[in-house]
Amino acid sequence: MRKLNQDLLIPPADEIESVSEFTQKIKYLLETEIGGAWVRGEVSNLRRQQSGHIYFSLKDEGSQISAVMFRNDAVKQTVEVEDGVQVIVFGQISVYEPRGNYQLIVRLVVMDGLGKLQREFERLKAQLQEEGLFDADTKKAIPTFPKAIGIITSPTGAAVQDFIRILKRREWVGHVLVLPVKVQGDEASQEIAAMIDFAQKLSGLELLVVGRGGGSLEDLWAFNEEEVVRAIHRSDLPVISAVGHEIDFTLSDFVADYRAETPSAAAEVISSHYLELVDRFDTAVDNLAYWVQNGVISRKENLENLKRRLWLLSPVGRIEHAQLRLDDLSSRMSSTLESGMLTFRNHLAGLSLSILRADPSAKISHCRLSTQGLAHRLESSMSSKVLENRNRLSRAQSLLQTLSPSSILNRGFALVRDDVGRPIVSKKAIQPGDKVTVQFKDGEVSLNRDS
Repeated sequence: MRKLNQDLLIPPADEIESVSEFTQKIKYLLETEIGGAWVRGEVSNLRRQQSGHIYFSLKDEGSQISAVMFRNDAVKQTVEVEDGVQVIVFGQISVYEPRGNYQLIVRLVVMDGLGKLQREFERLKAQLQEEGLFDADTKKAIPTFPKAIGIITSPTGAAVQDFIRILKRREWVGHVLVLPVKVQGDEASQEIAAMIDFAQKLSGLELLVVGRGGGSLEDLWAFNEEEVVRAIHRSDLPVISAVGHEIDFTLSDFVADYRAETPSAAAEVISSHYLELVDRFDTAVDNLAYWVQNGVISRKENLENLKRRLWLLSPVGRIEHAQLRLDDLSSRMSSTLESGMLTFRNHLAGLSLSILRADPSAKISHCRLSTQGLAHRLESSMSSKVLENRNRLSRAQSLLQTLSPSSILNRGFALVRDDVGRPIVSKKAIQPGDKVTVQFKDGEVSLNRDS
């Protein structure tokens, strides 16, 4: 097998970027393209630096993002940032180049006053989700080129005017039927639900848009009511929910077949496929003038590069970068000091252990235990020896009793003694006329030998 020439895979040197250059490009794209944003979340991992900067994380159930608030911004806040606090912050995305981490530079913090309505929102959302009203497999496809649209909203609100204006501006061809309802206040939810059901009976409609302009949680509450959510769910027509602004979410958004951020965004979605066709045509026309546009694009890229270089040389960016670097070095110094203290404590603990090992009390305790063991063994040995001697004495006593004269007399024998009490073991020891005593088990008898 021929060896692959890796030199053929390497691009020209001017197309290869260093890590720093590539990171700067990411930093530039993030900070210029995303810009400022409002973010809601819970504060965690809060850390205050001696410099006055505050580092923390913003998290929710699905994700988290690192955040930093510099001292100049921190002293302006009226909200005390603490762990566990639910807040809404405004800031810009940034990249800390030495580590390649992106983070949110917070400029403003406000409390997230969810309150009773938000808790009711979460409760009803969990209930309806458990019932399957938000399941993806229940969603209907949005028509690509709908010819007749019904929009359920206030006929006098700005939302319907923006909706129609954008469709006209995009030269969308079709019919729009405004189905008027109250969008907030008493009876608004009943009117919206009833109008959704009524729209099912209208001939020719292909799509429903349910929405209104932005407002507070209380203003948008009609679109969180259970009867409206269930009406959307049972609709045979595809439904687009277009309630409020980008940051507003209602239960209608979750049950609808498509969620548009605003009524204007709904109009853009409806006309997007038509606009795509127009774009394709325009692209074909534009290609005719490619060489002319190529020069414009080239100069535009040069302008963007100069703009990026100018931005990188901005003193604000350098100061903030230096502040991040200072905080990073401060944290590393604190970590090194803590590590040194831990090493010293471990060494001190080792010395204390050596002192404890040299303590004579342990040896004394060991000798005391050894002496107690020997005493126990001596006592056990003496007891065993006494028991052995007692057994030997008992056997000797038994043998002595067996061989005693009284034991012999009990077996039918008799003991013959002379007149002084000496046992006579032979008849030759008795002469005629000698007096003898015969002892039986139950007494003695005196006799005289006649012959």
